[in-house]
Amino acid sequence: MLSQITSAGFIPSLIIEEKSDIADEERQKFLDRIQGHTIAPSIAEQSEIHNILIKTVDIHNDEMVMPLIREMPLDLIVFGGTRIIRGEILDLPADGVINSHPGLLPDCRGSASPAWSVKYDIPIGASTHFCDNGIDTGDLLMRREVPVLRGMTYEDLCYETLVLAGVLMKEALIGYDEGRWPEMRRRQGVPEHPTFRNAPPEVLAEVAVKLLAEEYAHYAN
Repeated sequence: MLSQITSAGFIPSLIIEEKSDIADEERQKFLDRIQGHTIAPSIAEQSEIHNILIKTVDIHNDEMVMPLIREMPLDLIVFGGTRIIRGEILDLPADGVINSHPGLLPDCRGSASPAWSVKYDIPIGASTHFCDNGIDTGDLLMRREVPVLRGMTYEDLCYETLVLAGVLMKEALIGYDEGRWPEMRRRQGVPEHPTFRNAPPEVLAEVAVKLLAEEYAHYAN
C-alpha cells in the first residue's frame, strides 16, 4: 500500500509501526498467503527513500499511538495492516481515518477474506472504507472485484486482493485530493454473512481443493 500511495505523490508525514511478537506473526501470515509473488520493499527502505519519519509502538492502540499524534495538525490517517483500533484516534484527524480491506464490503468483513469468499462463493475483491468502532463497518469509498481466473491458487487470490487494496487506497486519496469524497462516500448495507475470523487449516485445505477442482462460483473465464 505504501508503494502505491507514494507512487502518486502521497507521502505520509509519519508512519507508526508496531514492533511485537503478534505483529511478526501477522506479517508472516501475509507473506505465507502471497508466497511465490514479488513483494514491495520494506517500510524502512521506502521511508528512507521518501524521508518519512517512523515511530514504533508495542501495540497499535489509542494508549500507545495518541501521544505520538495528539499535537499534530492531522487531516487524515491511513491504516495499513494494523490491528483493530478504536477510540479517540478515530476522531482526531479532520477528515477521518480510512483503511483498505482485501475483501468486498459488506459481503466479507474480517480476516482471511479470499478464503472465506471461496468457501461461501462470495465475489472476491477489495474495498476502501472509513474506520469506525466496528470491524470493517465504516462508510465505503471504493469497492472493486478481482477477476478470478480458472487455475488461480489461494496465494494468487491473496496477492491480487492485496495489490488491489493498495491501488484503491491510491485512487481514494486521489479522490480526496480532488474533493470528490462527498460523492464517493456511501453506506455499506447489511451483509449476508457474519464477520469472519482467521481461517483455520481445515478451511484453507477446503479452499485449495475447491480452487483446484475449479468449483468456485464466480470465475471470470
